[in-house]
Amino acid sequence: MKKHTACETCQLNPTSDLKQWGANSGNSTYTVALAGNPNTGKSSIFNALTGLKQHTGNWPGKTVTRAEGSYSHKGDKFKIIDLPGTYSLLSTSEDEEVARDFILFGQPDVTVIVVDASRLQRNFSLVLQILEISNKAVLCLNLMDEARRHRIEIDVRTLSKDLGIPVISTSARTKEGLSDLLAAIHQVANGSFLPTKTTSFQLTKQTGTAVATIANHLHTLDSTLTNTNWLAMRLIEDDKSIIDALQKGQLSNSIDSENLAPILHHATAYRFKLGDNYRNELVEAIYAKASKLVKEHVSTDSESYSFRVDRSIDHIVTHRIWGFPIMFMLLGLILWLTITGANYPSQMLSTLLLDHVYPFLKDTSTDMGIPAWLGGFLIDGIYLATAWVVSVMLPPMAIFFPLFTLLEDFGYLPRVAFNLDRIFKKAGAHGKQALTMSMGFGCNAAGVVATRIINSPREKLIAIITNNFSLCNGRWPTQILIASLFLGILVPAKWSGSVAMFAVIFIAILGIAFTFFTSWLLSKTLLKGESSFFTLELPPYRPPRFFQTLYSSFIDRTLIVLWRAIIFAAPAGAIIWLICNIHIADQNIALWLIHGLDPMGLFIGLNGVILLAYIVAIPANEIVIPTILMLTALTIGSTGAGTGVLFEGSANEVSTLLHAGGWTTLTAINLMLFSLLHNPCSTTIYTIYKETGSRKWTAVATLLPVFYGLIVCFLVTKVWYFFA
Repeated sequence: MKKHTACETCQLNPTSDLKQWGANSGNSTYTVALAGNPNTGKSSIFNALTGLKQHTGNWPGKTVTRAEGSYSHKGDKFKIIDLPGTYSLLSTSEDEEVARDFILFGQPDVTVIVVDASRLQRNFSLVLQILEISNKAVLCLNLMDEARRHRIEIDVRTLSKDLGIPVISTSARTKEGLSDLLAAIHQVANGSFLPTKTTSFQLTKQTGTAVATIANHLHTLDSTLTNTNWLAMRLIEDDKSIIDALQKGQLSNSIDSENLAPILHHATAYRFKLGDNYRNELVEAIYAKASKLVKEHVSTDSESYSFRVDRSIDHIVTHRIWGFPIMFMLLGLILWLTITGANYPSQMLSTLLLDHVYPFLKDTSTDMGIPAWLGGFLIDGIYLATAWVVSVMLPPMAIFFPLFTLLEDFGYLPRVAFNLDRIFKKAGAHGKQALTMSMGFGCNAAGVVATRIINSPREKLIAIITNNFSLCNGRWPTQILIASLFLGILVPAKWSGSVAMFAVIFIAILGIAFTFFTSWLLSKTLLKGESSFFTLELPPYRPPRFFQTLYSSFIDRTLIVLWRAIIFAAPAGAIIWLICNIHIADQNIALWLIHGLDPMGLFIGLNGVILLAYIVAIPANEIVIPTILMLTALTIGSTGAGTGVLFEGSANEVSTLLHAGGWTTLTAINLMLFSLLHNPCSTTIYTIYKETGSRKWTAVATLLPVFYGLIVCFLVTKVWYFFA
């Protein structure tokens, strides 16, 4: 195997002739589709060619929507489409349809099939299926560094001859082999290399006869069709999208509804004749051919040190007994680092934005002669709420997302899905929901976006609806503060910290329990159905790329989610200021609302202040505590930092204020429960609507947690008073 260096593709090297155009893909000479299984480094190839920074995920289906970029090579400009990572083109999941439809209907000039060189047998299944659609392809044996580490040798030349397409060895991380890949793409695109059609897999006699018959009929109608075998296989399986495309003339001008009808009749007859064995025979034939290719062209030492190390680690982290404690310990460590580590930058941001910028804006407003009401509305309302969200939300996300992504890059997250798959399956959900649930501990909006990795629409909806039960970083401060002030003081000082910590952990575990319960409930009622088949590949353990992880997680996740939160926090600050400063009769709107909500609040062990705080703080959970403090000060006749002005104080000051507002241990416990079981923030609600496109399911995801919260707080209150 020839090893290349990064110098080969450096733009200072005249032999590479590569110019990265990023997202500028206009006026391209050729179109390139980038296809492959998840975890093959496909997005790394995309980044290396285009210069973009698309994040590479280490769980199945990370790239669910296609990404586009471009580059030029030897005077020609190439538009490259990074298709969703998928294991097969035989079913109709969302990611498989995107990949299949682009290769079929988009008719790219070249399809680059990226495979993991250290796991060829399972990757070859997709290769064979793509070659049935189009042989204008290049096979990219990526991760050759992993293959060498596992002592795998691949006969690239004979493999290329047998497949009839160029086969190139690469390692996208180190830019190894990219110059050869560029040359191969160019040659196939401009026709200087003519791929040859080869027999991909051998079907049984009965199935083979059926496919050949339908394929011959299609060939008779249009002799230019190069993928008649594949089309025949899909027609026998009654693939509605392929039938519709043929009837509309999308694949051939010579085929329409009228002359296709007899072929569909034959396909239906064969489908009933072959029965359920058809799909099994097809899959077995594909895997048999894949196995044969590996046997003929790949040699490996399965007892190599690296294989033994990977297996040893997997025996521990996926163990039926030890897997779960390790999983909870790692999640606990990440949360501890997030909470502890965020204190210092959060305090710095708070000092900057609240102690320095805020007084400066107030003084500037006064000096400029801006009316007090307008300055209060803009600075005390809009600015202060936004500053709170930034100072409280940014540091935890900036810590949590990189740590989470490092686990993802290392290869541990698929092991988490493996461990939890059995439980989620019993709940009628999908194993990948373990990943989206974990992401929700950083931000529920990000967790909702992450549900794109789930193929089944039903199971994706379950994951979206239940993601709010993961405590996001905006709710951790509330949990920690209330547990410390009201539960920690119930025991001697030396135990107070531990009691508060275990109380918060209990709330987090309770959220996980509600996730399982609600998943089960939805699968038996509104979203009936059995959990779908979960194909999970455990990728090799790889050293994470620290600086790239910092960049991608900060740009792709932290800043995007923070920006959405700011958009909703600003109007929330305006509303809070307005209801506290607009009077009706003898008191402001806030007091009217508090008094109106008090009966219901006290009935369920809370109060009107808490209910109003959660209503006006829907845009961002981060401002719940400052809002509660401000409203409590308002009810006891203190203006705090000013009417409608959010503020914080020391632990003793907060404790004194809340006790003066009538808070008890029961109030604190119910607040912790309601913090877990209440509606998502506006950012998450908006994200849910964008992902589902449904008002109905957005309403369910928003109101179901509130219903839980009211019921749980009511029951806790009744039990509390019963034993009091």
